[in-house]
Amino acid sequence: MSANLRSARRRRATAVVAVVAALAVTATACGPEDDNADGKPSASASAARPDKDEKRELGLPDKLPKDLPSSLDDLDKWRNGAWKNWDRDQWLRAAKDFVNPIIEDLWDPDRMKDADGNDRKVDDDEIDDGGSGGDNGTGEDEGVTDPTPARVKAKPVRLPYTKSTPPVGKVFMDTPKGSMVCSATVVTDPEHPGKSNLVATAGHCVHAGSSGGWFRNVVFVPRYNPKGLSNAQLEKAAREDVAPDGVWWAKYAGTTDHWIKAGSKTGGRGASQDFAVLKVQPEDKKPGPSLQETVGKAAKVNFNTPRVKAIPSLTPHGYPAAPPFDGSKMYSCAGKPGRLTIDPDQPTMYRVGCTMTGGSSGGGWLSPSGGQLLSVTSIGPVTGGWLAGARIGKEAKGVFDGIAKK
Repeated sequence: MSANLRSARRRRATAVVAVVAALAVTATACGPEDDNADGKPSASASAARPDKDEKRELGLPDKLPKDLPSSLDDLDKWRNGAWKNWDRDQWLRAAKDFVNPIIEDLWDPDRMKDADGNDRKVDDDEIDDGGSGGDNGTGEDEGVTDPTPARVKAKPVRLPYTKSTPPVGKVFMDTPKGSMVCSATVVTDPEHPGKSNLVATAGHCVHAGSSGGWFRNVVFVPRYNPKGLSNAQLEKAAREDVAPDGVWWAKYAGTTDHWIKAGSKTGGRGASQDFAVLKVQPEDKKPGPSLQETVGKAAKVNFNTPRVKAIPSLTPHGYPAAPPFDGSKMYSCAGKPGRLTIDPDQPTMYRVGCTMTGGSSGGGWLSPSGGQLLSVTSIGPVTGGWLAGARIGKEAKGVFDGIAKK
């Protein structure tokens, strides 16, 4: 084990202890033993009780688990082993609040390299590919599934990645299944023109859907591995060669209610609104250029869900990590989109032929000019060959606007 990795893991352990201590302090800061007659907390109690901003900096939600120690007796029980009954990891997985305290150097090049693709595969029998073709009699795309598109071989994006390269990168996260990876795109922020810190990805890249809660240690690495180093080289690479634009931690995250309520680990449930937005900050939290300024560009999200016949071409981008790919390089596919209906009660999805695999999830589907983002990768078949993404409409816009205003 390298000295850097040991150091990072020591910092992780220290951070966990610090958060548990902070949770205990928060739970006991103002209890029933406060003797102030006027009902106001004492100066010491006020100082010990973090406000909402301080909780956010510590990565704590406003509401804490009920089984935290709240008295000296409870603390004594914890000292005698009762702490084993409180699974902090399980609580965080099921938490309704997004909790993401910064842990410096957690995501070193070796840990990034070893993260698995967080893909969602659909069995062929879940898709009715008889295809109604054409319009459905209403002049709209809703409820239509076109025939399976021809396989389009993913092409590597030209090296090295520079400010002229699409503003795509990798999202890393810790999940109940281990460290995972997705793809994502820097997008414009109407609240901060030219200085966006917003990233668009898939909902399943930040939240487990109906089976769990928010993932932890979520970061975005724009233009990951710009020189196209092999995985063997990445294992020993300097961080600036892997993350030249830095590691950006998600301060806020949002996804659609439909994904949270209906999303599944496999299959197509929830895919029709599988969209998420992150607001990020640099790992060192030092004032400086925004993400958009650092990367050099951002795509504008198109929430108008244009009809398929009005779209000449869409180009999904991403870092596929499942065989035959290894997650080290950015790829893209370009083609005329078709339509895919997973849930007749939800919007019809876009679908294109593409051989990208797991790890490309969340990657942006860009217009021919690259200036607009119309979708993000959500699902693909077990046999490979195509990708499908949500038509991001009013529900996605509500998520986007809420995160942008934070």
